[in-house]
Amino acid sequence: MTKNAVVTGGAGFIGSNLVEELLIDGWKVTVFDNLHTGKPENLKGVADRIRFINGDVRDRAALKEAFFGADVVFHLAADISVAGSVKNPAFTNDVNVNGTLNVLLEARGAGVKKVVFASSAAVYGNDPALPKREDMMPRPESPYAVSKVTGEYYCNAFFSLYGMGCVSLRFFNVYGPRQDPESQYAAVVPAFISRALSGGDLVIYGDGRQTRDFVYVKDLARALILSANCSASGVFNIGCGKGISVNELARAVIEKSESRSRVVYRDARAGDVKFSYADVTRAGEALGFAVDTPLEEGIGKTIESVGNIF
Repeated sequence: MTKNAVVTGGAGFIGSNLVEELLIDGWKVTVFDNLHTGKPENLKGVADRIRFINGDVRDRAALKEAFFGADVVFHLAADISVAGSVKNPAFTNDVNVNGTLNVLLEARGAGVKKVVFASSAAVYGNDPALPKREDMMPRPESPYAVSKVTGEYYCNAFFSLYGMGCVSLRFFNVYGPRQDPESQYAAVVPAFISRALSGGDLVIYGDGRQTRDFVYVKDLARALILSANCSASGVFNIGCGKGISVNELARAVIEKSESRSRVVYRDARAGDVKFSYADVTRAGEALGFAVDTPLEEGIGKTIESVGNIF
């Protein structure tokens, strides 16, 4: 039987990749997005196979319309700027906390079987303990991170109080096609690729030995779908499960893009986390999640998708 999914934030980088994977698996998909950061062109390849609703998660009436008949809601819509949350915490709270509560309320009202919530590794803060495990005490250090851990708590409460299936996935450093290198929120991978393809310097802050856990967006999309299809509820890390240094990343980008760009080093930025990677044991055991895409392969695919803009 065909399953019906709603993807809030489905016109964004991660959301649009999830939509593609859902369609491949035979789901019927509704995208709910206000296009504040999402882009219609992210859905151009699937526009004739989805229902699109231009709506905001702060609008419960719009959510009620979108969720009618849905089996699963993938809640990815959010204010994603950490710096922006520091400047305007009220806005971040309104979108990410009130918006998530609205999603849960309307999902429950519509009889949705499961909500899969996009959380973030930001909830761990600067805790130096490695690897990051789900049973570690959250140490959010920005309004954005606070909003994400609050969303997790709401999901846990709706599962405990009302029996509604809820999974929260803590995304680590996601990269892949359609991650906008020009966005004010651009992460290191699209920034490096953009610079390499244009011949510019790849700038590293600090000595480059700092590590991050990079996970390819298609692997993340599979994790989201696994979460929807399994009986588990709770919180799970989604990453590759190992630390990759920024120096390694820069070398991979230069090699895969056949660029002559130089790597230049600048002073480390205050507050930057030095080392981070996920323990993904729980996701493997409960969800069946495993990374399929090595860094070099994922970088190559991402370069192919980005290269056509230069």
